[in-house]
Amino acid sequence: MQYDRIDARILEIVQKNNRLTSEVIGEQTGLSATACQRRLKRLRSAGIIEADVSIVSPKAVGRPIQMLVLVTLERERSDIVDRFKKAIKSSADVVNGFFVTGDADFVLYITARTIEDYEQFTRQFFYENKDIKGFKTMVILDRVKAGFAVPVELPTEE
Repeated sequence: MQYDRIDARILEIVQKNNRLTSEVIGEQTGLSATACQRRLKRLRSAGIIEADVSIVSPKAVGRPIQMLVLVTLERERSDIVDRFKKAIKSSADVVNGFFVTGDADFVLYITARTIEDYEQFTRQFFYENKDIKGFKTMVILDRVKAGFAVPVELPTEE
């Protein structure tokens, strides 16, 4: 789907605050609330807007331990990769998972209540998985920036 300059502006606005009403977004883009709602619906149905989420503080909900984990699979076969992707999706402890290039096969963002809970997670999730060759944990000292905002390129005029 193509998007225009107004769609791009709507995307910028909702990435900063997706709780704004269609009236407010319309005021900022020069559209009526109804036209704004139609555009948002189209952007969602086309998959340009994937989800409307709130960013929750891990510390505020009792999960102050945060880690980035680099995971290397035993072999790079599609069935092994697919199986591990399924495991990532089914784990509540894994907040984000990325299939990557480079030294590791996956990068995971994981939260835990305590280091002991994380150790228990590693035993179940990593050590018991025969497809995992190894993993390296980096404990996050400070979350400097959190978000999902993507820079929106303005479409070229034709």
